Amino acid sequence: MKTIAKFSSFVILPAAVFIFFSACSLISTHGGNAPANSSYDRPVTVGTIRSRDITESSGLAASKCQDDVFWTHNDSGDDALIFAINAKGEDLGTWKVPNATNVDWEDIAEAKDARGKCFLYIGEIGDNQRKRAEHAIYRVAEPQVATANRKSSRKEPFLTDNEEILRFTYPDSIQNSETLLVHPKTLDIYVISKRSNGPAGIYRLKPLFNTGNSVKAEKIGEIMVPSIPNGLLTGGDVSPDGKRVILCDYTGAYELTLPENTANFDEIWKQKPEMVEIGDRKQGEGIAYSADGTSIFATSEGKNSPVIEAKRRK
Repeated sequence: MKTIAKFSSFVILPAAVFIFFSACSLISTHGGNAPANSSYDRPVTVGTIRSRDITESSGLAASKCQDDVFWTHNDSGDDALIFAINAKGEDLGTWKVPNATNVDWEDIAEAKDARGKCFLYIGEIGDNQRKRAEHAIYRVAEPQVATANRKSSRKEPFLTDNEEILRFTYPDSIQNSETLLVHPKTLDIYVISKRSNGPAGIYRLKPLFNTGNSVKAEKIGEIMVPSIPNGLLTGGDVSPDGKRVILCDYTGAYELTLPENTANFDEIWKQKPEMVEIGDRKQGEGIAYSADGTSIFATSEGKNSPVIEAKRRK
């Protein structure tokens, strides 16, 4: 009987694993034809990241002040570097944030203030071991790519302006997060946790930089996406008009749309996510709307990551 019991366990466990990952492959989105009712065309690879210094593109943001400029960064363990590329993946320069540290940078966002000046927001929000009670968001003026008059690299980067910092804690428990969003109108900041055993938490912060104090984020809800696991979110962005949110996990993408004539942006978190095909990514973490909101761009971790674009149909 003991032998039979062991054999049964051996058979059942792989079967369960097979069923789990089969469900993932069925529910998660890969390449292929977009559904007929999709808001987006089939994703197309439009470029390849060519910088040898970008090995783990963990976040992505489109410039709102410079044409065809995207910003990305590497995952944990890298120096405090940000990289500029274009839609083809061509290297536009490397910048170091002077007084910042990259313990576990996980996402990047961009927003334009009321004066028309663009800022990058960098999320020091990763915590796989859930050991850090305090996290941080850096804000830095977007560097001007066109003014770069020499080559830059990890060894010889340009320098950004001095950064501002917002230190924060969560109101419930220590979280591991990989998604950072900034609303284009209010400049409110949203951090979304990454969970493998339930829905992701949504936390909101006011843009209170350089106060000298740590602030407590406000939990405003939870979100589930149509995938398994349903809270394993790795990146996101808010559309330039503030009416849509794109989220991703390692393989798929999901869009939320604010109902018409709804002024409260936070109503968007109550909407049903629409699946968006975003192509075949090795380990997808970077995703962003184009500067005009008519496309979604995505990258992946790993060297020579593809740059993928899905154009909006309507």
